[in-house]
Amino acid sequence: MIERIEIKGQNFSLHPSGVMFWEEKQMLLISDVHLGKISHFRKYGSAVPQNAIAQNFERLSEVVDYFQPSRICFLGDLFHSSLNLEWDLFENWMQDISAQVMLVIGNHDIISELKYEALRIRIFPELIIDDFLLTHHPEEREEHYNICGHLHPGYKLNGVGRQQLKLRCFYKSDVQMILPAFGEFTGNYWIRPNVGDRVYAITKKEVILVY
Repeated sequence: MIERIEIKGQNFSLHPSGVMFWEEKQMLLISDVHLGKISHFRKYGSAVPQNAIAQNFERLSEVVDYFQPSRICFLGDLFHSSLNLEWDLFENWMQDISAQVMLVIGNHDIISELKYEALRIRIFPELIIDDFLLTHHPEEREEHYNICGHLHPGYKLNGVGRQQLKLRCFYKSDVQMILPAFGEFTGNYWIRPNVGDRVYAITKKEVILVY
């Protein structure tokens, strides 16, 4: 179940995968996929299941099929580090994508821009679209509302006794929307919202306003 919200007169859909769809622009916003991280972990002996690699691409395909966007914008850290076998999988995935694809560069995006350009992916340090500023790192500018990633926001729900549920989340303030990390095994930054902020926690099947 998705959650629909309005920001500065524009409509957005929040999806349980962690992506956000900008309806007026038909643009799918995805942050912190960190492709290649699973292969990196496995190379150095971490017990990460091999099928987790395929699951990342399956999840990407599912959200693209669901929203049918005309544009896809990755908000940084599409790849975790240098080239590895997952780049070949990404090249194959791109062959089935008809949407225009853009990458706002993140701190982990060290692969040559020429590799992306060969896949018809446009590279930007940031994007300004109408009243919105799309970045990887959180930014605050008076004239634009910031949509970003980088922090991998998460929220701790406390129950009776010592029960606690930890969930990824969308974190919205008056000036900014921070998307959760799309990729698996990325870790979380546990946020403490301020008065007036909104926290949309995500489970496997739904997005829930919890604060």
